Amino acid sequence: MAKVKVTDLAGKGAGDIELDEAVFGVQPNIPVVHQVVTAQLAARRAGTQSTKTRAEVRGGGAKPWKQKGTGRSRQGSTRSPQWVGGGVSHAPKPRNYEQKTPKKMVRLALRSALSDRAAGGNVLVVDAWAFEKPSTKQAVAALAALGCTEGRTLVVLGLDDAAAWKSLRNLGANVHPILARELNAYDVLVSDRVVFTRETLPTSAPRPTETPVAITTDTEEEA
Repeated sequence: MAKVKVTDLAGKGAGDIELDEAVFGVQPNIPVVHQVVTAQLAARRAGTQSTKTRAEVRGGGAKPWKQKGTGRSRQGSTRSPQWVGGGVSHAPKPRNYEQKTPKKMVRLALRSALSDRAAGGNVLVVDAWAFEKPSTKQAVAALAALGCTEGRTLVVLGLDDAAAWKSLRNLGANVHPILARELNAYDVLVSDRVVFTRETLPTSAPRPTETPVAITTDTEEEA
């Protein structure tokens, strides 16, 4: 198993930790990642777009002019699509863009994304976010000590890291805090680095204290 260095918030070493090969050492499956990310982005769409067809536009009941003898083309309503103020042909209506994705594909996409970041040395582990109270200044200093000053950083937090969450959420678009149970392939792929703690580091074995962090493998599920 590959090992990564564990640091504290001052950037000093606090030991090593092994990365689970079943999570951080798989061969990335690009087609699966593409399908899962596409489905995830589609699910974010509101789907509230709506325009009116000619049947829904008010007015237009009277024929603009007689059928023949005017030298102009035949028109039956001023609410036809070719008229200004008329309806829209093939008008978009509210719809649901969600796509059904098997859970195994979602897990494989996440493992593929994490393995890609681990292969590039972009998976970092801190001992703990030991913030006594929310402090943006301390959060900036901690990320600087970790070398996360450029690019986008994804920080994976536990349910007990409320002070860290409030500290990191003020650092702009380049720092994205997320709960461990909400970890997903898209957020990993759009980030240059992923920062875990000892408690939030994903493994293939279920944890009795925080089950949502565990990422089961297909072999374990079939067993």
